[in-house]
Amino acid sequence: MVFAANGATVIDGTVLGVQFRHPERADEAPAYLDWFAAQGFDTHEAKCTNEGEGDLLLADGYLLAGTGFRTEPAAHAQAQEVFGRPTITLQLVDPRFYHLDTALCVLGGPAGVAYLPEAFSPGSRAVLRRLFPDAVLANLSDGAVLGLNAVSDGRTVVLPVQAEHLTARLIERGYRPVGVDVSELRRAGGGPKCCTLEVREL
Repeated sequence: MVFAANGATVIDGTVLGVQFRHPERADEAPAYLDWFAAQGFDTHEAKCTNEGEGDLLLADGYLLAGTGFRTEPAAHAQAQEVFGRPTITLQLVDPRFYHLDTALCVLGGPAGVAYLPEAFSPGSRAVLRRLFPDAVLANLSDGAVLGLNAVSDGRTVVLPVQAEHLTARLIERGYRPVGVDVSELRRAGGGPKCCTLEVREL
């Protein structure tokens, strides 16, 4: 259960559980949901394949929802009903970036997000340009080291130290990047964000 980001989506104290695509991870889903229920959260079981904050990211009041490799589009509709927030479907097209959190990082602050344009369909790139005209754009070298699998509090951004291009862009835009070496974890397909499940109680 190292990849905690996939365990649920939590917004305003409400929890949407998950349903993993691969059977090897199936037992994680009820373990996370049972924990949240025991802590008094309002919990909802996933009705279809939904890999939590791997593919569901809250940004500027929108729920950005990735699909293409893991989470099903039907999960986006359930998330909108559960959370009551506008949900924007984003189509991932490159199997190297199989979850939204490998192709997009919610930064907060002036840029809003950082993302890798090549990971998205043309229509989804157009949506991102409209929603986040000041976004930080990563390049393929950042993507190759999962540089966008990062965690931000609106100013400080914890990201893989190998993402040198993205680090430079973040500094230019006034963020404070903190590089960490998670290269061993990357061999399993993860980075700082993969290890982080944000518990939002607003």
